[in-house]
Amino acid sequence: MPANAEPQTLEEPRIGIVLRNMGPQAETNTLAAMAEAAERAGLDSIWVTDHVAIAPQESEGSNGRYFDPLATLAYLAAKTHRIQLGTAVLILPYRPRLPTAKWIATIQELSGGRLRLGVGVGWMDTEFRALGLARSSRGRVSDENLAFLHRCFDQDIVSENGQDFLFRPRPKRPPILVGGRAPHALRRAAQFADAWLPVRIEAEALAGHMHTLAEYAKEFSRLPPRISVMGPIPPADEGIEHVARYQRGGATEFLHTVAYADLDEGLRAIESLANLRRQL
Repeated sequence: MPANAEPQTLEEPRIGIVLRNMGPQAETNTLAAMAEAAERAGLDSIWVTDHVAIAPQESEGSNGRYFDPLATLAYLAAKTHRIQLGTAVLILPYRPRLPTAKWIATIQELSGGRLRLGVGVGWMDTEFRALGLARSSRGRVSDENLAFLHRCFDQDIVSENGQDFLFRPRPKRPPILVGGRAPHALRRAAQFADAWLPVRIEAEALAGHMHTLAEYAKEFSRLPPRISVMGPIPPADEGIEHVARYQRGGATEFLHTVAYADLDEGLRAIESLANLRRQL
């Protein structure tokens, strides 16, 4: 570093945890206790995942048991007061867009503006077949649904299928995070989102992706999206270096994934994250 250069100042990272809304851990009291503990511990956010139709051969770890993410967040919104509530990620092609927009607006309104909407295009062949959907159309449908969401939150009167209607309640649009791999997810994030949400990406790859996001954002006359990363965060000093390495690559938010077996193990994971957050 040159002698007259200012030292790099990294933005304080946001730390969240992905709750298990699947498998035996998807249980009313466990979910509520985890959400309340995360809020008491000072974490920034809690997140849930999305599957609607798991084939028997792909059910290891969940036994096909998944709570709907939007219904789960509506429940957890009533159990908490401050912590933000996120989907990581809601699969856009799976659901009709107008009722989904209504769900999103309702949770955002009733939670006091705490929703963070992570979205994705989906990948599981068997799930698309069970839903009677063409997997090959998932990118196009996702883009159309994202454009529709923006219209809903931008104006009271929206047109769909040739019919004008009032979109209310119309709270402030929740931040949108686009999951998925480069390059398609990068372009989608630059066009529609506030952040890109890659999973288990290497820290060293982030700088190049940040440049690509900025170039795409110019095409749409938008600011470049931020980067949130999802994956396991190591404990203690290793966790501090892990976060710092990703921050240097441009990440500003971290969603911790952990396969806790029961509530006690989940609470220990929250406490470990809280200790890490206090040291950052």
